[in-house]
Amino acid sequence: MSERKTEDRTSGDRGRRLTPGQQVAAMVGVVALMLGASFAAVPFYNWFCEVTGYGGTTGVARDGRADDVEVLDRTIKVRFDASTDKNMPWEFRPMQNEVELRIGETGLAFYEAYNPTDRPIAGVASYNVTPFAAGEYFIKIECFCFTDQVLQPGERVQMPVTFYVDPEIVKDPDAKYIKAITLSYTMHEEELPQQAAAESPRAEKTVN
Repeated sequence: MSERKTEDRTSGDRGRRLTPGQQVAAMVGVVALMLGASFAAVPFYNWFCEVTGYGGTTGVARDGRADDVEVLDRTIKVRFDASTDKNMPWEFRPMQNEVELRIGETGLAFYEAYNPTDRPIAGVASYNVTPFAAGEYFIKIECFCFTDQVLQPGERVQMPVTFYVDPEIVKDPDAKYIKAITLSYTMHEEELPQQAAAESPRAEKTVN
């Protein structure tokens, strides 16, 4: 009888243990949670992606120039996408759906942002490129995403991004057959810079 109880208890303990697959899934979940908390800080997220290449992160042109880039006869389409974080009240959209340009040619696109609220709001954009294999070959020359943007109440702005697709893409076995690239931005609300906060109408004192 005692042997049966011991055997049953051992079987029960075994049933409560995590399998190797469950252990891996649990560990991945913890790491994802930690990364998710870190990514709440958009500048950290952008830095992380630039360093690791995570999520199709784009490149940045050295010295903000593309004068010596070879322009190929082959063309590629670049599509544009925009979204806002759930806590960002701005309206934010691309002003063109797509452009087609030669690989190596400098392209120009615009995004529009509008602040419909009665307060100034600072915004910063996180970004990525799909397919991910194209990320390192999509080179930004100038971009509104490099700095925070501050919009006053009711202000609407058009923000440019200049870019090119690096000709080295045609030598990459994983990327050379890509016909279209999608550039996506998500706009997040940031804390107002001190100067902008001081100039805000809400910061002005009323003297009776």
